[in-house]
Amino acid sequence: MSEPLSIVILGLSLSSAWGNGHATTYRALVAGLAADGHRVLFLERDVPWYAAHRDFTSSDDCRLAFYDGLDDLRRFLPEIRSANAVIVGSYVPEGREVIDLVLGARPALACFYDIDTPVTLAGLDAGETEFLAPAQIPPLDLYFSFAGGRSLRRLEEDFGARRALALYCSVDPARYASTGEAPVWDLGYLGTYSPDRQPKLEELMFEPARRCPQMRFIVAGARYPETTDWPANVAHVEHLAPEAHPSFYSRQRFTLNLTRADMVASGYAPSVRLFEAAACGTPVISDRWDGLDTLLPEDAIFTAASADEVVAVLSEVTEARRRAVADAARTRILAGHTGTARARELVTHLRAAMPAGTALRAARA
Repeated sequence: MSEPLSIVILGLSLSSAWGNGHATTYRALVAGLAADGHRVLFLERDVPWYAAHRDFTSSDDCRLAFYDGLDDLRRFLPEIRSANAVIVGSYVPEGREVIDLVLGARPALACFYDIDTPVTLAGLDAGETEFLAPAQIPPLDLYFSFAGGRSLRRLEEDFGARRALALYCSVDPARYASTGEAPVWDLGYLGTYSPDRQPKLEELMFEPARRCPQMRFIVAGARYPETTDWPANVAHVEHLAPEAHPSFYSRQRFTLNLTRADMVASGYAPSVRLFEAAACGTPVISDRWDGLDTLLPEDAIFTAASADEVVAVLSEVTEARRRAVADAARTRILAGHTGTARARELVTHLRAAMPAGTALRAARA
C-alpha cells in the first residue's frame, strides 16, 4: 500500500456553507482523503461573514485551523514547507498574497484548485481577478479546475499553466442520501442569488409556478433582493445548513439545476448541487450546457430551456419514469463522483507530479 500523503489546503471555507458551494465540495474531498489515510490540514481565513454562520467547526477527517491574516498565516509555514502538496483555492481572501507565500515556502508541490474556473478566466481576461494573478499560474506545479473541456486548454495555452487538470466537485454519500420523506414540493431550487442566474430562475421556476398555481415550489438561498417578485406558490427559505439538504431534496418531486453564464459558456462545469441532488435520489431538471451528457446522459436527467419544457416535465412525466431517471442519476454519481472517487483522482495526479523521494519523507515528517 502506498504511503499516505500530507496535504495542506487553503480554501475559501470549510466551516460555513452559507452563500457558497466551496464548503460542501471541500468537505466531501477531505472525507475522501481521510478515508484512504491521507492527512489534511485545512487553513481558513477567519472572516466575520462565515464566522457568524458556521455549521462545521471540527472534523475527524482533517485538522481545521483559522488564521486572521497573512502575518498570522506565517505560523503555519513549517506545515506548508513539509507537506507533500499545498493547494490554494479560488476566492481565498488576499489570494495573490497567499499564493506568493506558498510559492516562497517551496513545498514539494504548489497547486491551485479553481472551484470557479470560468469566472476566473473571465476575470483574468479583464485583469480583475483578485485571488490569482496571471503571472502566478506558470510557477504552479498543478492547476486543478472545477471545469474541464476548453477551460483546461485555455489555462495551458493562454496562461501558461504547466498542467491543468479537471477535478470536478463531488458528494459525500454518507451525508447526502434520500431521507424517505414524501414529496412536499413539485419543484425546488437550492442556490444563492446571482444576477446572471436570475433570468433563468424567472423562466424555469417562477413562470412555471404562475402557470401551475395548483403546484408548490420552493427556493432556498441567500441574498435575493427585497424586490424579488415571488409568485404566491413559491416559498423562500434564506439558508439551509448542509445537514438539512437531504431532507430538502427528498421532499421535492423534481429539483432545478441552474448554471452561471460563464460556466455555460465554457461548458464542462457541473455544480455541486447537481451531484448532491442526484445522490439524494431526486430527479434533476437542468439548463443545458456542453459536457452535461458526459456526466448524466439523457436517461439520467431532464433538461429544459423554457417554461414550456419545465411545465411539460412537471405535468406529463409518469411516476415510473421520474423514479427511473432519479435512480439512473444516483447510480452514476455514486459510481464516479463521490468524495472518495475525487480524492483518489487528486492523489493520483499528485503522486504523478511529485519529485522523486519526497513522498515518504514528508508523510513521515
